[in-house]
Amino acid sequence: MGLFERYLSVWVGLGILAGVGLGLLVPPVFQAVSAMEYAQVNLVVAVFIWVMIYPMMIQIDWSAVRNVGKKPQGLMLTLVVNWLIKPFTMAALGVLFFQYIFAPWVDPQSASEYIAGMILLGVAPCTAMVFVWSQLVKGDANYTLVQVSINDIIMVFAFAPIAAFLLGVTNVTVPWETLLLATVLYVVLPLIAGMLTRQWLLKRSRDALPAFVAALKPWSVIGLIATVVLLFGFQAETIIRQPLVILLIAVPLVLQSYGIFFIAWWGARWLKLPHNVAGPACLIGTSNFFELAVAVAISLFGLNSGAALATVVGVLVEVPVMLSLVALVNRWRPAA
Repeated sequence: MGLFERYLSVWVGLGILAGVGLGLLVPPVFQAVSAMEYAQVNLVVAVFIWVMIYPMMIQIDWSAVRNVGKKPQGLMLTLVVNWLIKPFTMAALGVLFFQYIFAPWVDPQSASEYIAGMILLGVAPCTAMVFVWSQLVKGDANYTLVQVSINDIIMVFAFAPIAAFLLGVTNVTVPWETLLLATVLYVVLPLIAGMLTRQWLLKRSRDALPAFVAALKPWSVIGLIATVVLLFGFQAETIIRQPLVILLIAVPLVLQSYGIFFIAWWGARWLKLPHNVAGPACLIGTSNFFELAVAVAISLFGLNSGAALATVVGVLVEVPVMLSLVALVNRWRPAA
């Protein structure tokens, strides 16, 4: 592991501090960057995510993708956890904490909105960042691509019905522009770019591909840290203005993340999945498609609602939590 990968948690921690500090010192800069979005997808963040996942897309071997269907257990684990377990455990934790445990500190209206935001996060499993987590745990790039692709297809049909059921409303409108734009920006375009780059490198020489991927590795981590700086910079004032609320919302979100991870990890062990399939399978359900959740929260409850705030807190806690889980997966990797 290089310097960047070895001390990744340190760099991310510094990125969080830098984001909050810069967000307070130069808020107009972050406001201007925040405004550079289309369909709730921030275009600058999209560029940094591109930088993160492009190296992994280059490593996808299409001849191996065809063989993924011969080992369906990992796909089944991903789909069961994401669609039959995660949304409902998130809803249960939201109710437990905000209608009972935290009830003395939160008014009923705000509590309902926080629960709604948590539910929207629970029904929106991650797309783009999965490729980053998979790369960090040395996951099977080909299998990860298929897991994410099938997950996205199901999300198109399952998001609205499950969200409507758990929210108790019937007017959940899927922001198709957000869903489609994010999928194109975070999966389709980098995948095409990776395919073309891979073909070009393989034609040059046998060593060109691994050398190019190794050269890009630091940039992948830089993209992650830059994303962290922006996300925390966007919400710096909220973090300082409402620290207690942020903390209250973060508690069930963190418990949900670790709980879902360990459920998936137990399932992976029971299915005897290879480590490079089990790691990404567990991490897909643990992280969230926050652009989609934020967009739906704003459309249903408003920009300044508790639901929108809860989805934003999901963004803030995700990176530190996911890095800790990446460390666990790497620690549990079987000896060669």
